[in-house]
Amino acid sequence: MSRFRLPAARRSILAAAVAAPLACLLAASPAAAADKVKVGFVSTLSGPSAALGVDIRDAFLLAVKLNGGKLGGLPADVIIGDDQFKPDVGKQLFEKNIKRDRVDFMTGVVFSNILLAGVPEAFESKTFYISPNAAPSPLAGKNCDPHFFAVSWPNDAYHEAAGQHATNKGFKSVYLIAPNYQAGKDSLSGFKRFYKGRIAGEVYTKLGQLDYSAELAEVRAAKPDVLYTFLPGGMGINFIKQFVGAGLSRDITLLQPGFGADQDIIRPVGDAMLGIFDTAHWALDLPNAANRKFVAEFEKEYKRLPTVYAAQGYDSALLIDSAVRDVKGKLDDKDAVRKALKAARFQSVRGDFKFNTNQYPIQNYYLRVVGKDSQGRLVNKSLGEPILKNHGDAYVQDCSMK
Repeated sequence: MSRFRLPAARRSILAAAVAAPLACLLAASPAAAADKVKVGFVSTLSGPSAALGVDIRDAFLLAVKLNGGKLGGLPADVIIGDDQFKPDVGKQLFEKNIKRDRVDFMTGVVFSNILLAGVPEAFESKTFYISPNAAPSPLAGKNCDPHFFAVSWPNDAYHEAAGQHATNKGFKSVYLIAPNYQAGKDSLSGFKRFYKGRIAGEVYTKLGQLDYSAELAEVRAAKPDVLYTFLPGGMGINFIKQFVGAGLSRDITLLQPGFGADQDIIRPVGDAMLGIFDTAHWALDLPNAANRKFVAEFEKEYKRLPTVYAAQGYDSALLIDSAVRDVKGKLDDKDAVRKALKAARFQSVRGDFKFNTNQYPIQNYYLRVVGKDSQGRLVNKSLGEPILKNHGDAYVQDCSMK
């Protein structure tokens, strides 16, 4: 029995005629709700600076747990990877999470050099990166990207607040120390932007350095009124121990960014931290309901007090939760997800918070001091009104986003 067949040219025309309206119909169909939310979490979870990534991770997972294992009403699958404090490992984990695991969001990174190695993969794939810490200045300005949201603070901001405080106190000279990488450079630039006195010295150390005998000898010789350092994690622990051990604390005021005098530093250093001042956007005692719940639940879950890193990890989860909820789980609608993220409809543990046009935060920065609470524990206590109120960043005018 013979079978009728159209000529090849007519078959192609007919196929195209059927396919065209079908494609239009599919394109016009609304995005379907996802059955779960997948989050790629890359952070420093081993080595001398592991405490920072661990705090971010623990607080992020706590927020998910308190939400019944969900984000925005959908089951949450958080895929955790240790970047080992190595940019190349961080980049590989970003590629794995995005290309193989096909995550909806990325988050977790502590250090700017690791972020800058991995985040281009997110931008290329249009995957939203929610930053619980690293927020380098290039991404606030000319290299801003619609898929990057900083939930923490611009790299410069703690340091700008510290510079303003040093100016307010009338310190005539300052010695500056930071590691030689993007965040270290941003930190000292921020301090100098708001400090009106004399710079007695400015030193950039190796990232991860733990012996500061040479730097402390130079500080002793310079005799500044105040010493300001940006040395997160294990770097800061060793530096403060050596600073106090060298007897320099008797003659020189040590001023720190918030994470340089927070619980992860206080625990191993001990009473030598008493009386150290620092600047931060958050404190254990900020009087809002979201913060009181967070501090109590974190201590209950992990038997330790949270740090600024933990506060940022918790807020990062709450931001994702709010965005997924607002788009009703339709995560393929990238424009709607971005709009929901920008709206930031969640109760932050820091109180007032909103995004600037470059998707970096506008928020308050406070002076804190290390003292003892009612239980005799060493903690940071906030002091009075903000040093900087509703403060943005110095780079937003260079960002073309609206």
